[in-house]
Amino acid sequence: MSHAVQDQRPVRARKSSSPADLTRGGLPRWAPAGTAVASAVLGSVIGLVFDLHSKVQWGLIAALLFVGITYASSAVVENRRQAKDRVATSLVWVCFVLAVIPLLSLIWTTISRGIKALDGDFLSHSMNGVTSFEQGGGVYHALLGTIEQVALATLIAAPIGLLTAVYLVEYGKGRLAKAVTFFVDVMTGIPSIVAGLFILTTWNLALGFGPSGFAGSMALSILMMPVVVRSTEEMLKLVPNELREAALALGVPKWRVILKVVLPTAIGGIATGVMLAIARIAGETAPIMLLVFGTQLINGNPFEGAQSSLPLYIWEQYKVGSEASYDRAWAAALVLIAFVMILNLVARGIARWKAPKTGR
Repeated sequence: MSHAVQDQRPVRARKSSSPADLTRGGLPRWAPAGTAVASAVLGSVIGLVFDLHSKVQWGLIAALLFVGITYASSAVVENRRQAKDRVATSLVWVCFVLAVIPLLSLIWTTISRGIKALDGDFLSHSMNGVTSFEQGGGVYHALLGTIEQVALATLIAAPIGLLTAVYLVEYGKGRLAKAVTFFVDVMTGIPSIVAGLFILTTWNLALGFGPSGFAGSMALSILMMPVVVRSTEEMLKLVPNELREAALALGVPKWRVILKVVLPTAIGGIATGVMLAIARIAGETAPIMLLVFGTQLINGNPFEGAQSSLPLYIWEQYKVGSEASYDRAWAAALVLIAFVMILNLVARGIARWKAPKTGR
């Protein structure tokens, strides 16, 4: 009986991967693009026949048809193993398209609606003397407030986050390091309103300070710190240990090895992480509402008096409900997106500039 089983195993193996399956023809290169076009046409036809008003339903039907047609055509022309591989690739492309479409729709809507009010006067004037129902006014006071608040938050959070990451990677051992890692993970998920309430309780109510851009910056720094710690920690872990060991073997103190070898090697990734953390806090509204209060005037002093910011300005203008305020809100949203996009481009530029040079 055991010999019979052993004799059947090679036969089954030959059936699962027969030479005929391996030598069958393949689909042409234009097959995925042709399948996508055919699926889009069929999805539109089905949507029209069944009177589906939502274009999202048309797109989902086309996506299902694309995956199904890909599998069927590959199974017939090629083999089932290749068909499964093409289905997996098709699912990746479908998920990519489903992720990109909302982003492109958001950018298109913001640009088409925000470009109406965006001009030089809008960027160089405040809302002083302009009622919310009137045309005119600008975003200068909010843009200035955002730049100052984000800059102060970066000055607070970046050094603390960098030093915390250096401790965790280079010195951290035992319970203290585990406790720091745990609280960093907890801080990553803290809602922005909680950070604002903490600063409101300690800085404004307990110590008696009034609303200011600096108070908002402290709340933003709480949100920014764990992002800086995590990104810097991962970058420092990528530095090869051979570099540390070589410097230590020459008798260089450990603090100098960190300062002269480890940090310069990882500076590109660290700068990228800091820029991404800045982009993350640039759109926060809740802490600004609690701590900065907002104003229609230009206040260049972040340490005294109420200030405005771009997210708060957008919320204030959209709350009014007039056509002019809607245009200003969309234009401010476009300015905020451009601000975040510039930060990301700067981060990519720094990362490419500081990336280790590789020879041929």
